[in-house]
Amino acid sequence: MTHEPEIMRAMVLSAAMLPLELQRRCIPVPGAGELRLRVLACAVCRTDLHVADGDLPLPVLPIVPGHEIVGVVEALGPGVEGYRIGDRVGVPWLGHSCGGCDFCLAGRENLCDTPRFTGYHRDGGFASHVIAEAAFCLPLTLPEADAARIAPLLCAGLIGWRSLKAAGEGAHRLGLFGFGAAAHLVAQAAVIQGRDVYAFTRPGDHEAQAFARSLGARWAGGSNECPPQPLDAAIIFAPAGELVPAALRAVRKGGRVVCGGIHMSDIPAFPYRLLWEERSVASVANLTRADAREFLAFAQAHPLQVHVKTYALRQANEALADLRAGRIEGAAVLVP
Repeated sequence: MTHEPEIMRAMVLSAAMLPLELQRRCIPVPGAGELRLRVLACAVCRTDLHVADGDLPLPVLPIVPGHEIVGVVEALGPGVEGYRIGDRVGVPWLGHSCGGCDFCLAGRENLCDTPRFTGYHRDGGFASHVIAEAAFCLPLTLPEADAARIAPLLCAGLIGWRSLKAAGEGAHRLGLFGFGAAAHLVAQAAVIQGRDVYAFTRPGDHEAQAFARSLGARWAGGSNECPPQPLDAAIIFAPAGELVPAALRAVRKGGRVVCGGIHMSDIPAFPYRLLWEERSVASVANLTRADAREFLAFAQAHPLQVHVKTYALRQANEALADLRAGRIEGAAVLVP
């Protein structure tokens, strides 16, 4: 008697600018050092949008996007230790680093020379099941939190946390440009740390401004407005290069502007006087496992309000369209 193979579902990108296609596949077997997870939730990140829209080069096609994954361990590959069937774990963007390049040896695995990213180099979480390298999975112990509200922590939260650290401990007056999934988490973390948050949204987006104020922002306005006083630092999450000179105008002498996205439109020319007086512009790239442990510990000690809009797996294209159009307050999450 023969047994039919178990089937999984996945939303697959075959080429940039094409809609994702629902496919049925055989459930994969984890290899050495890998876990197979049944996906409980996967948040939809702006990076997924950049992948689908072709803003980033596509090293692997077809590909299943998604890198903010909460899942349950369903099978362990050879050599895996520290996990058991039934454990709840998270899978972030960084899916592998070499461990041997200069950056990895210096504790900067986010800049690894030969990384593999979830949902970019290897199939991600827009699926019912996913394979992940156990060493890069994150044990999840957050109490009384459903999977859909944990998922955005795994990229929006982690990149936001790294951006917040890059802004500097002395950045008491902090500007956030683009109030989406990452900013709505960072704003809360910053307020908990005793900082004053100034939120910049699309001009005229009064709903987003009210949302920011509801999460503790001291001031909220359009990106074309000046804050009531100079900022110590600003973080840009929106993928709009024209916000860099706008943020430089808003920060004081010695202030810092941090670009938190993986992709941004070209930065327009701006007068040197905006950069002068020791202002600086920096970028944040990817994340480290140390970032993840630190932020998840913070989130456990200081529960954050995670605002989500959930979609069925087959609605992945709708979720991407809503994100592209700015129709989501908080984060979009697929729930297979």
